Amino acid sequence: MNLSIIVPTFNEAPNVEELIRRIGAFVAPGTAEVVFVDDSTDDTPAVVRRVAASAPLPVRVIHRETATGGLGGAVLEGIAAAQARVCVVMDGDLQHPPEEIPALVGRYEQGGADVVIASRYAGGATSRGLADRTRVFVSKASVAVTRAMFPVRLRGVSDPMTGFFLIDTEAVDLRGLKPRGFKILLETLARRSVRVAEIPFDFAERTAGESKASLRQGVHFLTQLTLLRFGKMSAFAVVGGLGAVVNLAIVWALTRLGVDYIVAAVIAAEVTIIGNFVLMELFVFRDMKAEASAMWSRFAKSFGFNNAEALVRIPVMALMVETWHLSAVVATAITLVVAFIVRFVFHSLVVYAPRKPGAKSGAREFAEKIDEQAMSPGEL
Repeated sequence: MNLSIIVPTFNEAPNVEELIRRIGAFVAPGTAEVVFVDDSTDDTPAVVRRVAASAPLPVRVIHRETATGGLGGAVLEGIAAAQARVCVVMDGDLQHPPEEIPALVGRYEQGGADVVIASRYAGGATSRGLADRTRVFVSKASVAVTRAMFPVRLRGVSDPMTGFFLIDTEAVDLRGLKPRGFKILLETLARRSVRVAEIPFDFAERTAGESKASLRQGVHFLTQLTLLRFGKMSAFAVVGGLGAVVNLAIVWALTRLGVDYIVAAVIAAEVTIIGNFVLMELFVFRDMKAEASAMWSRFAKSFGFNNAEALVRIPVMALMVETWHLSAVVATAITLVVAFIVRFVFHSLVVYAPRKPGAKSGAREFAEKIDEQAMSPGEL
């Protein structure tokens, strides 16, 4: 076998026959197998076995009585049982079009990639299979937060949340991964150094069955994300928490001295903006400074964004004081909690984003030209 197609399923009986038919239409006979890893409570395993009897390619089903590790655990179990070195992982609900399997394989065969991702957000892709605007917003927000937490590992990855991807199991060591939910690709990218390529695809609408998206899945995702990136975000939270305490203390002290609460909030914001930047440089993003822009550029971005954020936050705080009759300290605390998430995303994705290879700022290019002229030979 050249290719093993891993399909984790949970109550997808109505989609099995069509999925196998479409895979068989786009995969050459004798070159691939399909391995279903099933956690269903319906007759999905029986349907897979019935369809396998007349399928144009080998089809197996592994039914798990205990769904250890959730969907991520199912994927790893399927890969462990695969006969081929190269595996394609896809859902069984037909939202991942089997017609894209040759494109994944073709990109892998070009070389330079251990993992090829079918992305809903790469150029030319669509996410029309998401049920409504709320799902689209949640999906894009989740991707943004995830990339913010792993700006180096996920550099150039537009869709780390996809469940449709190809992986070279000999090039990527999957041992030691601890799947806690359904985002096994995210855990692989976050915990392993891999070469990644992407192809765009159209995320299709579900043809049968019900979506597995739920509040519980959302909680699992947030838990997984927090555990994967606990270190950096916790450090950011500590710095942010310390800044919030200092901010509240300054507001309290100045208002007690008779300073207007708006003026007190502005002074407190400026002091904590500078202090937080220094602490982030020293403790939070220290490992990212070497690949990021120059220090003065980082400070300018951080200072400018935080002041812009304060221009929004302080009027909101004033509105809460004047309209809801909250104390200035309570209103400040509420707005700072909301600002924490926004600040983290911006600093990870923008302030400490890795420079593009060969990219130089205008000031750096000017300084290098001056230096070149100064050191060049000449006559007195």
